Amino acid sequence: MSDVAARPRAIGMPMDRIDGAQKVTGTATYAYEWPLDQPVYLYPLQSTIAAGRVTGVDSALAEAEPGVLAVLSHPGAPTLTRPDDPELAVLQTDEVAWRGQFIGAVVAESLETARRAAGLVRVEYEGRPPDVVLRADRGDLYSPVGAAAFGSGGGDLQDGSPADSVLGDVDTALAASPTTVDATYSTPMYHNNPMEPHTAVVTWLDGELIVRCATQGASMSQALISGVLGLEPGRVRVISPHVGGAFGSKVYPHSYAVLAAMAARMVRRPVKFSLTRQQMFALVGYRPASIQRIRLGAGRNGRLTALSHEVIEQTAKAKGYAEQVAVCSRLMYAAPHRRTTHRLAPLDVPVPTIMRAPGEAQGMFALESALDEMAIACGLDPVEFRIRNEPEVHPESGLPFSSRRLTDCLREGARRAGWDRRDPVPRSHREGRWLVGTGVAASTYPSSRFPGNAATIRLAPDGHYTVRIAAADLGTGTWTALTQIAADALSVPVGQVEVRIGDTALPAASVAGFSAGINSWGTVIWEAADRLRARLQAEHGGVAPAEGLEVTTELSGGNPEAERYAMHSFGAQFAEVRVDDDTGEVRVARLLGMFDVGRVINPKTARSQLIGGMTQGISMALYEHSVLDPRFGHVVNQDFAQYHIASAADVHSIEAHWVDESDPYTNPMGAKSLGEVGITGTAAAIANAVHHATGVRIRELPITLDKLVS
Repeated sequence: MSDVAARPRAIGMPMDRIDGAQKVTGTATYAYEWPLDQPVYLYPLQSTIAAGRVTGVDSALAEAEPGVLAVLSHPGAPTLTRPDDPELAVLQTDEVAWRGQFIGAVVAESLETARRAAGLVRVEYEGRPPDVVLRADRGDLYSPVGAAAFGSGGGDLQDGSPADSVLGDVDTALAASPTTVDATYSTPMYHNNPMEPHTAVVTWLDGELIVRCATQGASMSQALISGVLGLEPGRVRVISPHVGGAFGSKVYPHSYAVLAAMAARMVRRPVKFSLTRQQMFALVGYRPASIQRIRLGAGRNGRLTALSHEVIEQTAKAKGYAEQVAVCSRLMYAAPHRRTTHRLAPLDVPVPTIMRAPGEAQGMFALESALDEMAIACGLDPVEFRIRNEPEVHPESGLPFSSRRLTDCLREGARRAGWDRRDPVPRSHREGRWLVGTGVAASTYPSSRFPGNAATIRLAPDGHYTVRIAAADLGTGTWTALTQIAADALSVPVGQVEVRIGDTALPAASVAGFSAGINSWGTVIWEAADRLRARLQAEHGGVAPAEGLEVTTELSGGNPEAERYAMHSFGAQFAEVRVDDDTGEVRVARLLGMFDVGRVINPKTARSQLIGGMTQGISMALYEHSVLDPRFGHVVNQDFAQYHIASAADVHSIEAHWVDESDPYTNPMGAKSLGEVGITGTAAAIANAVHHATGVRIRELPITLDKLVS
């Protein structure tokens, strides 16, 4: 259990970001800006078909261009030692698995020369019609059971969960239920689109590889890149102190880093490579589309009797990836009969990847929309209906929750939102031509702690502490939060602590993803601080020795308390929307979130994270949609002119609040996951508000005016 209350209180203070001054003055060095001596530049060749093979590459004109150093293509490209990852096995085969896949590259003295020369390369193909349409009636749907989905650590789904779960007899319970809902919801592909493009600056030095790249996990990138290239991990150094956003797309290394390493080895010069915005749509992943059928049964008392959540999601033929879309339905509500399933549709599309709240974002849209439909069918208030179906323990595992204050979030959020003034009848509130509606949805996200973390703390003779760990700050405030944690763990002011991150020369760290960073890194830093304080007192009477003192702590496992408790963050989002009765235009006038996220390390950065997630939820609900052309297999709106993302003008009144608590089982700080819970309920809250305003139920995201008008 945590003893944080007995320490100084840096934790809980709204501290300004440590890296803020560097960023606003332009002195924070991002990967592509790293200065190098005589670098060369890479520009890729991408396939113009979505399925087939390359039959010929004519690079003579490109190679004749002044300033061109090399043209890479199969079969002349360097052979990779472990080409067992189809995404990272760049130029190892003539097969084309998706449109936009790397089929070659030009390396030149300038980026302009490389790009011009790439346009001179002639490529011939043997293609076949692409198969890119996700449908529920496909004959090739398969279960990820036993498939060890990419990123799962050996489980069926990306988070390690089993693909399917069954509790009781769902079909019989549905047939016997006096009230039922049977509805299908769908979500499109979404692309992460961080502000900073994906980049790699690669140098070979005395047989060792130095990679400066935008990554959410330097240690993870080191392990995967070294494996593909056949190097010992210690011969690959990954440096990434500043990352300009990621939203999951930079958790795992992508093919561009391997391609840059191959090119740098070939020309024996440092290589700089940055993807363009358009190239990112084909090369660094996206949130996969989903089709979700939800069936609910309820008794006359308004309690759920049955819950079925069946998911079909797209994956790539090249490499399987299965998200935990229905897993939220395993824990949110009490129902004696329950079934969840996941099936994959293999398509000729790029490999999907993690995007903020992978699986939960799509799944909670469907589940919370269906809950709203059931509340209406039962004649109950949507807030009351959720509270009435609150479980006492995890419905499937039977484990108690380490903490769960969802009911408090619903009640306090309703109070702040003025929910008691709501007329439940759709289309009952109008202001001129604008129809006004309000909606609610619950939210959740796991509070995980990852294995494989280590931290070193050194005490200098002058009383200052240096904390070293290969963690990552994506713009989320990690640097600042870890400094606050270290200061409290060491019982010193934050001014006496310096934290160094983002380099594999530092002790290893798990990825900045799945809202597990602070939980994982903060825990190992806390343990290291406890050890250092104990040694300092036992060996030196509490006084810093002249030679200093250093302690390294490694935590190879996760959280042992996870075997005894179910650990999740929760929340409730309340949305007020205005819908133009003539055009169908939707505006979110107010969005309020009330969250249960444990002890908040830094209220200033925490509020930014929650509001950021909610804003991304607005974007998910109303704007974002990667449109695939089924004829050619590529995303046609691959720029910000056509791929619409919520901007400041789309966000009106937005508030994030939290209940005051400390979870004693998640970590020594008492904190829970925070970075992703803000998105998971937002889209459903908006969809439910749109229904309340208009009487029209939209089950297919995004909610666009054509769907409302039609």
